[in-house]
Amino acid sequence: MTFCFDNQFLEQFPDLAKPQHPLGFGQARAVILNTSLRDELKLPYSDEQLTAIAGGQKLDPAMAPLAQKYTGHQFGHYNPYLGDGRGLLLGEWQTPAGRFDLHLKGAGPTPFSRGHDGRAVLRSCIREYLAGEALYALGIPTTRALAVTQGDLIVYREQPEPGAMLLRTAGTHIRFGHFEYCYHRGKADDLKQLISYVTDTQWPELKEQPVAAFFQRVVECTARMIALWQVYGFNHGVMNTDNMSIIGETFDFGPYAMLDRYQPDFICNHSDTTGRYRFSEQPSVGLWNLNCLAQALSPVIASDKLVASLHTYSDLLQGHYWARMTARLGLPDDIASQDIVRRWLDLLARTKQDFTLSFRRLISALSDSPGVLPAELRNHGDFPLWWQDYQTLWNGQNKNPDQLLENMRAANPLYVLRNYLAQEAIAAAENDDLKPLQRLAAVLAKPYTEQEHAEAFAAEPPEWGRHLEISCSS
Repeated sequence: MTFCFDNQFLEQFPDLAKPQHPLGFGQARAVILNTSLRDELKLPYSDEQLTAIAGGQKLDPAMAPLAQKYTGHQFGHYNPYLGDGRGLLLGEWQTPAGRFDLHLKGAGPTPFSRGHDGRAVLRSCIREYLAGEALYALGIPTTRALAVTQGDLIVYREQPEPGAMLLRTAGTHIRFGHFEYCYHRGKADDLKQLISYVTDTQWPELKEQPVAAFFQRVVECTARMIALWQVYGFNHGVMNTDNMSIIGETFDFGPYAMLDRYQPDFICNHSDTTGRYRFSEQPSVGLWNLNCLAQALSPVIASDKLVASLHTYSDLLQGHYWARMTARLGLPDDIASQDIVRRWLDLLARTKQDFTLSFRRLISALSDSPGVLPAELRNHGDFPLWWQDYQTLWNGQNKNPDQLLENMRAANPLYVLRNYLAQEAIAAAENDDLKPLQRLAAVLAKPYTEQEHAEAFAAEPPEWGRHLEISCSS
């Protein structure tokens, strides 16, 4: 197999694709380039060529840019008027290791822009770049970005902001909403073809299996992705079905946040006035979205098969969740350990502890003494019994303590993408200082390893930066 663009989506789905060339910047300049990802995907572009592509100036002649049509449920309500309003699928890059979409965000108006300018701002592009790299390093399935570029364009949102573009890569950009569009338009043949397209390009091992295996795989991938969000404290913020990747990659980063203090009902999106997408609701929203997808697939997959797959979701999610959460405490995945985790999280919530740092502090407490834990935590009335029960389980494994501690370090990040850190990097970049952004990206690439001169990235946020609520505007 050679490395090439083959642009199958355009060829197979002319009704879902509108060819469109990007409206590039006059003079694009690189804000940040992901050269390691470029090399990993074997993309044959120099830094200058990558910048030109990511700025919409000069595309690879083999690319066939297009805007995709899809629909979706937004905050629980079906919206038939969706589609790529400011992004273009540039092409599908085929490699021996798999296929990857290249997508340009902020590329100007498309047939689906609904009167909007089709642009993106520097702030949102930097946030998406950082989020993809941070989640990837944590081990969470996610889309990633190859580059962020900036021109001299000013974009108007709540206030004038510098315009930017983001070159994104994903296994596929097929969303739940693609299937919903076909269902609501009565396009059963397109539903079948979409299933075949995703199966052929992403899961070829399913080609000989019944079509119901496709939906089961979607359920499995979605359950795993959301379980890992809950394990590491990621709040997506806008889990509309048009923002759900069919292959279970974290997708369409908007007003996301990593938890600072452990607050299960935290809402990162200040537009989410009812808390529909708060952190604790993400697993149930995932199931709700899968039900929407099941309805969309009902013309081509038997209802009993769809229902059977939906019934596996909770156990799949819980399985992934408990395997990781018990490992974070250095315990086996059993009922007793799960009870210890629940009690630990309850203590963190009651005493308003930092979610990420508390697990690393627990490692220090095991190797030293509980005196290294914050006073609010160790002085809580429920802590002594919890600590006694936890130590009994931890010590009762008959394993090398040093190895257990090392395993815990490998399961508990020291550095996560806190919103205030992203905001500081954005503010500097808006003033043409890119060093803070580059430094933050470098630290986030190795979240489990203690790094020299990186203490500031492993600190609790200042009061102004704690649990920032973010706007959907981008």
